This record gives sequence, C-alpha cells and structure tokens, in this order.
Amino acid sequence: MAKSIIRDEIISYLKDLREKIISSFESFEMTHKFERKSWNYHSGSGGGEMAVLRGDVFEKAAVNWSGVSGDQFPMNDSAGAFFATGVSLITHMANPLAPTVHFNIRYIETEEKSWFGGGYDLTPMGHPFEEDTEHFHRVAKEALGTDIYATFSQNAKEYFYIPHRKKERGVGGIFFDHYNTGNFDRDFALWQSVGNTFLKTIIPIYRRRVPLPFTPEQKELQNTYRAHYVEFNLLYDRGTKFGFLSGGNPEAILCSMPPIAKW
Repeated sequence: MAKSIIRDEIISYLKDLREKIISSFESFEMTHKFERKSWNYHSGSGGGEMAVLRGDVFEKAAVNWSGVSGDQFPMNDSAGAFFATGVSLITHMANPLAPTVHFNIRYIETEEKSWFGGGYDLTPMGHPFEEDTEHFHRVAKEALGTDIYATFSQNAKEYFYIPHRKKERGVGGIFFDHYNTGNFDRDFALWQSVGNTFLKTIIPIYRRRVPLPFTPEQKELQNTYRAHYVEFNLLYDRGTKFGFLSGGNPEAILCSMPPIAKW
C-alpha cells in the first residue's frame, strides 16, 4: 500500500477518534465547550489543531491532533526526513477525587522505518481508589490480551517513573513505542484497539468520582501532586522533547500543564 494511502487512513482514524473523545468530555459540562485553535508547522509542512476545555468539571482538558513532516527527524533514534501524526490528551479535573488521565497514540515514518506508539495512564492526584485502578488496567488487558498487556504495562511502570521522586507518576497503564512487528495490518489493529478502548478506561471512573464532595485540604493535596506531574513532563517525557526539538507549537506542547500546581 502506498505511504500516502496509509497516512490518509491513519489521519482519518485519529481525527474521528478525537471527535468522539471531545464529545464524550463535553457531555459532563453544562455550558462549556472545547475551544479550537489551528496551527501551522513552521519547521516543515503540516500542522495541527489544539482543543482546550476549561469548565466546571474539567478544570482543564486538552485534546490535540497534529500531522507534520520535515527534513530531519529530531531524535537520535532515526535520521532523515520524517512524518509524524498523533492525538494527545490530558485532563486536569476540578474535583481532586477524580484522577488525571493521559492518552496518546502516534504513527511515525522515517526514511528507514515506521512505527506505532502510544498508550494511556492514570494519575490520581493524592486520592487513589483501588477500584478505579483495577478497572483501568482490566480494560487495557482486555484490549491487548494478557501477554502484550504485561509487556506494555511494565513499559509504563518504567517510563512514567520520576527518578528524583523515586516513584511512579501515577498508578500505571500501558505504554509502547517503536512498535513494528513486521505485520503492518496487525500492528495497526492493535494500535486502534488502544485508541478504541480509551474512553472505556476513564468515563466510568469520572461518572463515579466527579459528583463526590471534597474538602479544601483535598484540593490542596491535588495541587501538590500536580507539581510532580509538571516535573515529569518537563524533565523526562519523550513527547515533550520531540515536540520542542522538531519545532512544534509550544502552546500545543504545553497543553499538558495543569492550570494550578504548587511546590
């Protein structure tokens, strides 16, 4: 299959999935909607669209899409011209009992190879619930199968680790990168399974937690844990690094930052 056809199919899937996620998040809000802002990729061709929600339930949520290409892959693990597209999102909830969730799926081509990457992970901001963690991981395991889930879950434990805090960022999830088994159709289907099950991981949790009462002390603890989230994203996250090194839109890259964090 021609690369242009593959790209079109992948971009179409990503945009459709993004709209489903945006609609699902907006259903929690009475009046607030996502505000969209397009941007052009000045270091090559393409661009993307930011969508940011600041509401009563989602203190801040961002669901972004990008599709860019350039003459030089910005990371050390490949070289030459590249194409990259993906959807990335983050939520920061008004209710501190409702956890932050992160989701990303991406597809990258270089002159030498192509691969899929992504995953989703859950970060309670100081207020974990065991049933939420069990639900989140159960959906991931059902989506991937036992063996692949075990590998991707261990990847998440290792990737979302904050060395200077000596702890994981949250309660885990799944993470994979440079995924290419040599069977494109099978890899594409697995990648889609991750995307298709994301809302199943988080929406039941938000339905349970968003209506709960909370105290000022619980909100204060949430803001402290948000600071740890900022530290990871700015110091260690490959997606943040790739975005800046590739000449991406800084506003879109920094959408992952919480509206308030305290040290």
